[in-house]
Parts: sequence; C-alpha cells; structure tokens
Amino acid sequence: MGREIEMVLRIPRTLAFLAVCLAARATSAIPDAPLPNGNFEEAPDKSQLNGTNVTGRHAIPHWEISGFVEYIGSGHKQGDMLLPVPEGAYAVRLGNDASIQQRLAGLTRGTAYSITFCAARTCAQAEQLNVTVATESDVLPIQTVYASSGWDCYSWAFKARRSAVTLVVHNLGVDEDPACGPLIDSFAIKALHPPQRAKNNMLKNGDFEEGPYMFPGSPWGVLVPPMDEDDYSPLSPWMILSSTKSVKYVDAAHYKVPRGTHAVELVSGLETALVQDVPTVPGRQYRLQFAAGAAGDGCAGDGCAGSMVVQAYAARGSVKVTYQSRGKGGFTRGVLDFTAIANQTRVVFESMSYIMKTDGTLCGPVIDDVSMVTVHIRRPARRLLQNV
Repeated sequence: MGREIEMVLRIPRTLAFLAVCLAARATSAIPDAPLPNGNFEEAPDKSQLNGTNVTGRHAIPHWEISGFVEYIGSGHKQGDMLLPVPEGAYAVRLGNDASIQQRLAGLTRGTAYSITFCAARTCAQAEQLNVTVATESDVLPIQTVYASSGWDCYSWAFKARRSAVTLVVHNLGVDEDPACGPLIDSFAIKALHPPQRAKNNMLKNGDFEEGPYMFPGSPWGVLVPPMDEDDYSPLSPWMILSSTKSVKYVDAAHYKVPRGTHAVELVSGLETALVQDVPTVPGRQYRLQFAAGAAGDGCAGDGCAGSMVVQAYAARGSVKVTYQSRGKGGFTRGVLDFTAIANQTRVVFESMSYIMKTDGTLCGPVIDDVSMVTVHIRRPARRLLQNV
C-alpha cells in the first residue's frame, strides 16, 4: 500500500517534468544564424569530385544536390574570368536546371522566417533562381548587379507550416555551357516577429528595425526582391512592387542610417516601389512623415547638383522631397498631409531617378523613420449672437 501511495505521489512530479520538457521543446526554435555548412566550407570527399563537378547527391555535407553542381574554390578561373567567393574559401555553382536543398528542422509552426543567401552571376546573362519551401515559391531575378564585388545578398521569406521543411534553390537558367550558372554562398535563417504599431504611428515597422538576417561584417546590405502581394515579406508589412528590381536593406554599421540601426535604400529608380497598406477612415485627414537622404556609400545623386528625389504617395496626395547628396550621408524630413478616400490607404515611396556610383553600381536615396498619424482639425468656435 505504501508503495502504491509513493507511485501516486510521483505522478504529479512526472507530469510537471514532462510539461517543462514540452515547453522547452516548444520554445526551442531554430536560432537566427547561418545554416549548417551554409558557407560550403565543409568540402565533399575528393572521391566525389570530378575536377570541380560534384558527383555524389549527398557529397556536400548537410546538402543534397541535383543536376550539374560545381564546388568552386576562391580564385578559380573560367577562361579569362576570375570567380571570387564572398565568404570563406568555397562556394557552389548551379548549372542548367540544377538545384541544391537542405532540410530545416526546429521551426515553429505559423512563424515567418527569412532566408538570406549570396549569389553572383558568371557568364550567363538572364539568370534566375527559384527559391522554394513546401508550397511557397518565388523566382528571384539576379541579372542586375548592385555590388561592385559582383556578389549580392538576397532575402526571401516564408511561413512555416511544419516544424521541419526543405529549402530548395533551383537554377532556372538554361545556357549552352552548363558551367555558366550562378554561384551561391552564405545561407542563413532568421525568425521574423510580426511588428506591432507604435504608440504614435499607424504604420508598422516604420523604422525598418525588423528585417532579414544580415551577415556580420558584410558591407553589401541585403536585397529585398519584388514579391507577389500574397507573399510574406522579409520587411513585413512593407512590400516591394516591381517586375525585376529590388530595394536594399542596409545597416548602421556600414551605411549612414537616419535613425536606429537599419534603413532601406531605393536602388532601382522608378522601377521599384516600397509600399504598405494602412487601415484608414474615409474623409479623415492624416499626416505622413519620413526621413529621406543619402546612405553615405558614395552615392552622390543625379546630375551636377547631386540631387536625390523621393516621391511619396498616399490616397490622392503626393510630395517630392529633394536631398542634395555629396555621397557622405545626411537626410532631410518629408511631410505629406492627405485625406483618406477608402478604408485602406496604400503608402508608396519611389526614387525618381536612376543613380550610379563611380564604380558603375546602382544606388539611391535611403528611407527611414516613417510615421503616419491622424490630424485633428480644430473647428472655430461659434460666436453667440446677442440681442440688441
């Protein structure tokens, strides 16, 4: 009898222990960090390499490949072309219709995640990478080069429907030479937490502090490519509307940021719009305020005057803000007062010109510290008429 009582007393303690374990398992999500062998520094066995061609499906540790995939070392030459590697000593090249994939475990269902990776063109002209997780898939155009190194880092976001998913990167390009595919390197993942509205701001993530993973020490920023409106944005709830061009997510460690630690550089002129939809009341007046300026990356503006022009739209209102840039940073403030005409108002930012740095790469004005508030109009007091 005494032994049975002891067993009964142990049950609550056992249940409590299980509850703690389950809670720990539920909160132990995948960390914001590079993926296992995300920089491909763990090499295939030499027996599974034919020159640079990877012959085994599982030859690259933590990855599975399909099609013509090459393992490229820094300084590798293809004809007269030198193939640089952005981080470490090795990268992977995807040939025609080739793909590489990795299983991601430890995700939290319903949570949004951003994938960051770097890519570079080689000898093909119109290169596209298809990035897929489960049923979500997007084509990232990489033919436009934004960094002088030839390497750009891209971001892409998805919502986890399971605790374990498979990330697939597939080269959609077809070239006569299968060795003309893009180089890829440096994969990382980050959990995205839904931004909340600030106390005095109807916009979410107006300071752009919530965004994709950025590699420490990387001077290139991270490109946020165009997306369908149903996709989850790495800059949620901001969306990038374009056909083939991107905006650049930059940090205060390498760029001049008007406020906080991050901002957005509009590097694609009129081909790209940065937008967010905000609930509004028709007939009510609102005020949109923002910082527009230079990223301090040598972008000196368009023309002799070095002017950068940002145009903001909301409802039927618009405003142009000009900043005279010398390439060393700085910003000015823009204000737009408008009257809502619908239950939802789209806030839009565009750069009004294409700007290039002296090295020939695209650049543009930075946008930061965006806020929107209701404007309360004081009505004049009624005068009382006195009988004479």
